Amino acid sequence: MVVSSSEEQYQKYKTDRYIQAGIQQLSQLIAAKSIFAQQIGLAEMAQQLKGIFEAAGATVIVDERYRAPFVIAEFSSPKPDAKTLIFYQHYDTVPADSDQVWTKGAPFTLTEDAGYLYGRGVDDDKGHITARLTAVQRYMAEQGSLPVNIIFIMEGAEESASLDLGAYLSDYRERLSGADLLIWEQGRRNSKGQLEITGGNKGIVTFDLSVQSADTDIHSSFGGVIESASWYLLEAIQSMRDAQGRILIGGIAEAVQPASERELELVRQYAPTDQNDLAELHGLTLDRLATDRDDFLRRLYFEPSLSIQGLSTGYLGQGVKTILPSQATAKMEMRLVPGLTPEFVMHKIEEHLTSQGFNQIRVNMTLGEEAYRSDMSAPAIQKVIKLASAFYEEGISVLPTSPGTGPMHLVYEVLEVPMASFGLGNANSRDHAGDENIAIADYVTHIELVEELIASYV
Repeated sequence: MVVSSSEEQYQKYKTDRYIQAGIQQLSQLIAAKSIFAQQIGLAEMAQQLKGIFEAAGATVIVDERYRAPFVIAEFSSPKPDAKTLIFYQHYDTVPADSDQVWTKGAPFTLTEDAGYLYGRGVDDDKGHITARLTAVQRYMAEQGSLPVNIIFIMEGAEESASLDLGAYLSDYRERLSGADLLIWEQGRRNSKGQLEITGGNKGIVTFDLSVQSADTDIHSSFGGVIESASWYLLEAIQSMRDAQGRILIGGIAEAVQPASERELELVRQYAPTDQNDLAELHGLTLDRLATDRDDFLRRLYFEPSLSIQGLSTGYLGQGVKTILPSQATAKMEMRLVPGLTPEFVMHKIEEHLTSQGFNQIRVNMTLGEEAYRSDMSAPAIQKVIKLASAFYEEGISVLPTSPGTGPMHLVYEVLEVPMASFGLGNANSRDHAGDENIAIADYVTHIELVEELIASYV
């Protein structure tokens, strides 16, 4: 395989009829909102995918028993001993509301500009669906049949902790078990231009903390003698983490499954990001929490972290309102690593708050997913690594896990299949933000890499 330039890939994008047909499908998918958090368009999107995959020759099941229909699309090989590849995808996206700025077209319109495509879901995850489907269609058109069975499984609640995915997978376990490899929803080229190939992700538990200190707000002249909900909640949160970002909740650190030396070596060798990269990318102005690269990598990939998503208390309108707020709430999250389950963490948080004297805090878990990571040694993953190396001039980056979160643990627990993640995103694809984007050259290269992976099963 000869590495193609961005210009060469763009010409293929403009002239290849299969790629252009896939782009038309992508445009239609992005235009159709499918947002689990707002319960918008999920059933409609599942039916739209059914039509697209059936037109491509797949046998399709749409299971609508839960809030987000589960879609299975199967392409069968005529080989009696054919192995099976699974693509795990999701068709839901996060919202694109007025709190986000889009400068490259409207969020639900696929927009091309200077070699990039923009739109909500273009990277996370609808662009991956159409690129991988295009690879399957092109291979079948050029070779006549597939050397491997290919199954797309597509859920509609990934952005909301994959609610009900476990029930769907359990029901289809026999149909999906025994696969050679499961390719995860997405991936990216990192800031060095390397294709990241990862084998896991962090888990997460999100929860609300709330307190009510009085029946009504109280005049702030009593601030020296009456505790307010605001101060009480802030002090409770402060007790859970030190100034360097270390979690102070008893039992959490002891339960963490330490990274192996092989896993540490992989991130030392391949992890592209350091504190300086983050400072430049995000315009950071506060002090960093990690002191050196090893500490940074260990925390980013292998340790839990506690974050405040949002705080709400008191008066935030125009001018002044001198009160002691009677109510305060915080939306919190902890990113999890192997050894920590959402239920265990919530139990330890409640224990901690009680032991520190914050027994008035109400704790409500809102979602949770466990972590998963692989050592990347499975033969099918090694095959992907070898194939991908030929497609990217800057090379590849092999990581046992990513700092992000997804239902990898859930999928592995049910299907017990080797999993690897790689995709068509870039270091600034801006997933979940305004101007979500992919490079057209990366889209085309991903199609070619997936075709090469299919061909490797001949």
